[in-house]
Amino acid sequence: MAEIRPMTSGEVQQLVQWADAEGWNPGRNDADCFWQLDPDGFLALVEDNELIGGGAIIRYSDTFGFMGLFIVRETHRGQGHGSKLWFARRDQLLSRLGPKACIGLDGVDAMVPFYAKGGFEPFTRHRRYELSDSSADFQQSSQIVELTTVDFDKITAFDRDCFPAPRDHFLNAWITQPEAIALGFLDHSTLRGFGVMRPCVHGWKIGPLYADSHEIANELFAAFQLHRHGGPIYLDVPENNPIAIDLCGTYDMKEVFGCVRMYYGNPPELDSLKIFGITTLEVG
Repeated sequence: MAEIRPMTSGEVQQLVQWADAEGWNPGRNDADCFWQLDPDGFLALVEDNELIGGGAIIRYSDTFGFMGLFIVRETHRGQGHGSKLWFARRDQLLSRLGPKACIGLDGVDAMVPFYAKGGFEPFTRHRRYELSDSSADFQQSSQIVELTTVDFDKITAFDRDCFPAPRDHFLNAWITQPEAIALGFLDHSTLRGFGVMRPCVHGWKIGPLYADSHEIANELFAAFQLHRHGGPIYLDVPENNPIAIDLCGTYDMKEVFGCVRMYYGNPPELDSLKIFGITTLEVG
């Protein structure tokens, strides 16, 4: 009989490897960053001492959590294991949150009805765009700076406009992860946008990408293209920010994947027009 228990850090590494096998193209440092975010935020499904499934149940605060990175091994699907694990994850995360908390997740279209039965409601769509190549001749703006040179309090304050809960420790680890490019846009001493581009199994992903305007987002996105070293760039764009969709159109980016952001409880109030790319589909 399958048993559900907390995951170890090594099992989170294994789960991310499975994500790669599923074609999710995880970041090369995702497992380490996710584990630092919430070591208690992962549940394993085990049968005969063998890991057969798992998923994240990240607690950001009393009022917000996130479910993601949900995988059951292909050899064990169709046996009810996935439903058992998913509801156990939802219930355990709810037990870690306050009474009026919100939980987010990103679900593929086929799973939306299942998640709806678990109390989640669709909010917006996230579209993944790919830039396979760029022949544009960019000049990096003098207002683009390395994000590590910016006062960290300014970064966390900007992040709070775009994310439902404080995540200072995670942001610091995310910005400084190996080989990542983290850039900010400064208007004199005011931070008006920032983003992180991390190396993935295949190419690069930019996330988050936050900016006060289309023009600033474009300056950041152009700068990231100058800093990549081969491979495509991917950006997960919220459909409820039409100017973010327009930005991808500017570069003739190809939509290669989509999913639905869903919430259990009242959706968070965010400045959606600042969100040009979310951080991850796996942990929010």
